[in-house]
Parts: sequence; structure tokens; C-alpha cells
Amino acid sequence: MKNNMNVVDLFAGCGGLSNGFEKVGFNILLGIDSDADASKTFLHNHKNSKYLLKDIREVTQKDIKEKIGNKRVDVVIGGPPCQGFSISGKRAFIDPRNSLYLEYFRIVDILKPKVSIIENVPGLSSLYDGKALDSIKNEFRKRGYTVVHKILKADEYGVPQIRKRIVIVGTKGKEFQFPKSNNKVVTLAEALSDLPKLNSDEVVEKYNTKPTNKYQKLMRQKSTILHNHVGTNHSEKTKKIISLVPEGGNYKNLPKHLQGTRKVNIAWTRLNSSKPSLTIDTGHRHHFHPWENRVPSVRESARIQSFSDDFIFLGSKTSQYRQVGNAVPPLLAKSVGSQLKRWLNG
Repeated sequence: MKNNMNVVDLFAGCGGLSNGFEKVGFNILLGIDSDADASKTFLHNHKNSKYLLKDIREVTQKDIKEKIGNKRVDVVIGGPPCQGFSISGKRAFIDPRNSLYLEYFRIVDILKPKVSIIENVPGLSSLYDGKALDSIKNEFRKRGYTVVHKILKADEYGVPQIRKRIVIVGTKGKEFQFPKSNNKVVTLAEALSDLPKLNSDEVVEKYNTKPTNKYQKLMRQKSTILHNHVGTNHSEKTKKIISLVPEGGNYKNLPKHLQGTRKVNIAWTRLNSSKPSLTIDTGHRHHFHPWENRVPSVRESARIQSFSDDFIFLGSKTSQYRQVGNAVPPLLAKSVGSQLKRWLNG
């Protein structure tokens, strides 16, 4: 890449977006977020980066300069918290959480990058008859950016998971062209079959098989020790109920007297190993392992998100699940970053 391009990641979390961009040669200068555990994970995995642990509404130009000095920032990336825009969340357009996207642009005004990228939930594109998306795109245009958007499906970019994200790209100059999908679907079995079985609360730190496919080789490329592969201590009753659900099934497959034991429509879902995983959540324990009577471990969830095995999550196990679930899949971010690299190089 011409002149190693510098990136600042807003609402960075543990660094899924940054991880993908770093893999194709971008220099991650700084992550900004208010999540203490996520900051530790980010710094552990981005050795040459800084982190500003602060509510973005309180971040000043001085704060940023103290972290990165006078270094030029070429690209700003980030995903303003999506609760206010989520199709499952509160629908009021005046939801104060929506104003966080304006904080994103306040930082853009400070840094003046060549490229600004926002990712969010796909429902943003149609929310309030498109007004939410229009307001964001107008903020880009007011600052002289050429802006495009597209809903990207993670499973079309090598991620073993059904997960959609809207990506909005503002560029100074010609219009950005989104990466083409690779059409090679990675199944859950391909993603997980080499990881050791787990008993309740068991910690496994060694692989006991060799990788059997391209995806597993990619995930294990820089790792000789397993991290974050810890079992969950479910009650005997819970394990018994899980055992009654066939692969790809859910609460509807249970006896009538057990179907109402959890009051959500995704209750007791066992993942289907012959397909990409359903969207990994932040640890609500409604999706179960395709072959074992437990929830996926943090490492298995990370594999489903396309975090390589050398990416280590810190904090409590509950926090680790939240960090994984909130992240952008790195392979999806890598595809966008790779395309942006080509765009920047003309």
C-alpha cells in the first residue's frame, strides 16, 4: 500500500473491524470505546495500537492528540451502537442513542480522513422510511464525501455465519466500489470440527486433531495453543432438554410440556452443522452446539465470527461472549479493507 494508511476505530469494542483492516496492511493507530474489558482485548491483540477508554461524547481533540500525536489519519471506521436503529429495538426516531452517530461525525471533523466508514444493522436502510440512512448519508455529503452503502452478507465473504451488516462508505473523490462476494459458503462443521469436545467447566488448551480444511488452517495459522475454549456448566435438566432437540431443531421439537420453558421464539435452537451458523448473539444462551449438549464456547463463537485462534479475549466469560457477539466479523472487515486498499492505490 502506498504510504501505510493510518486508521482510527470509533466504538471499537474488542476490535473486529480493526482486526480485519490490519490483516490487509492498514496501521491501526487508535481504538475508542468505553468498554474496559474490550479495551484490554483490543490492546492485547493490536500490539502497536493505542486505546482511548472513554465515552465518545466526552472525547476531545486533545485526548486524541495525546494518544497519536500529530500522525495523519487516513481512514476512520466504526459502528455507532445500533440499539436505536435496530429493527428489534425502540423505534422512536428521536431515540437519544441515535445521536451517537453525530458523535462519530464530530470525531471525523477533528481527524478529517480521506475515507470514513460506518457499519450498522441492516434494518437501518429501511428504518423510518429510509430517514435514518438518509440522515447519515447527508452528514457525509455535508463534509464533501461521495457516499455509497450496501448490505453485506457475512456468509458470502467466507464467514461461517448468517449475519448481515449495512456498510456506509464516504470517500473524498471517486465513488467506492464494494467487494464482490466469493460465493464459497463455509459450514459450521467446517468451522468447528477440529476443536476438542468439552465437559462442564472444562478448560481445553490443546488441539487434538489436525485442521481438515482451508478455513481451519486459516484459523489456526498462527496458533499452537487453544485460548477461550471453556465448557459451560449447564444444569442436568438443561442438558436433558438440549439432548431432545435434533440438529437444526428448536423448541418446537420438544414435548409439549417443555416447549414453554423459555419464552422466546429462538428458544432451544440447536445449530445445524451443514449450514453456516445462525447469527451469534452476545451470550443469551439460546443457541446450542450442533453435536454437544451445551452452548458454544467463546472460542467456538469466535470461530463462527471468523476471529482467528490467536485472537485472545480477556475479561470474564460473560464479557468475552459479549465482546465476540458485538464484533464485526474480521473476514468481512478484511474484504472491505482489501477493496479499500485497492481503491486507495487507484
